[in-house]
Amino acid sequence: MNVLQTLIDGVALGAVYALVAVGLALIFGVMRLINFAHGELITAGGYTLALASAWPKAAAIALTVVVCVVLAWAMERIAFRRLRNVAPATTLVATFAVAFTLQAVWLIAFGPQGESADVLSGLNQTAVSGELSIRWITIVMLITGGLLLAGTILLLNRTTIGLQMRAAATDFRAARLLGVRADTVISVAFVIAGVMAAAVAVLLTVQRPLVTPTFGLQVTILALVGVVVGGMDRLWTATLGGFAIGFATSVLGEALPSDQRVFLPSAVFLLVIVVLLLRPGGLFAPRGAGGVERV
Repeated sequence: MNVLQTLIDGVALGAVYALVAVGLALIFGVMRLINFAHGELITAGGYTLALASAWPKAAAIALTVVVCVVLAWAMERIAFRRLRNVAPATTLVATFAVAFTLQAVWLIAFGPQGESADVLSGLNQTAVSGELSIRWITIVMLITGGLLLAGTILLLNRTTIGLQMRAAATDFRAARLLGVRADTVISVAFVIAGVMAAAVAVLLTVQRPLVTPTFGLQVTILALVGVVVGGMDRLWTATLGGFAIGFATSVLGEALPSDQRVFLPSAVFLLVIVVLLLRPGGLFAPRGAGGVERV
């Protein structure tokens, strides 16, 4: 095993998982909602690429972003907006209901066999060869992840809506009393989550071009594990947690013998149990940090 090669691939996959974690953490920050339906946004993006595979690449990617953003907005507007003031358990169940409903839609519309979204297969070609072999998709993952994460940070710290989102995440009721519009803040959070999901869908289809009804499920569950491991109370800790899980998944997947890789998800979830026992607030959360959610 080439250690440097494995580390580079791990960082690239970690960047993708970090994007999923950002989408999950933003929604949790402004709504206290763990959105298990986030994976269906990724699946929707994958199917969109499959349907638009004959289009010019830029147009197919643009359509994917539009579909993911519209679906994310529709989720909030139709399914979650009316449930803001109900018990957290109710909204949690609602996210499962939305996820299972959309999975049924994908199954009915496209069948269980899957659709090919082989739009950007050229990115699997080698960009750097020799002892160290780096594919174009690895470079694109790193650049895309870095740009989107940097853009999110700038949005949250340099724009009015970003500051309102941070205020709402700290104390939603106080923010509303100060004039923050709840509907706008939450809708923007879902739109950003949709953009992140579209980017993840595009990147994942390069490596896994076969899109099935559960295409976005595993990456979302593992990213959620990362959010919990990192600490859900802050965006940066959740993002680091997502990155760490993606990195660990890639590195362990390369290190384990092929006949033992089936146990990789179990090892990841065991890690969650250990971390929560040792650091209930999250691996990257400051010691003594309370339960105040911040973005």
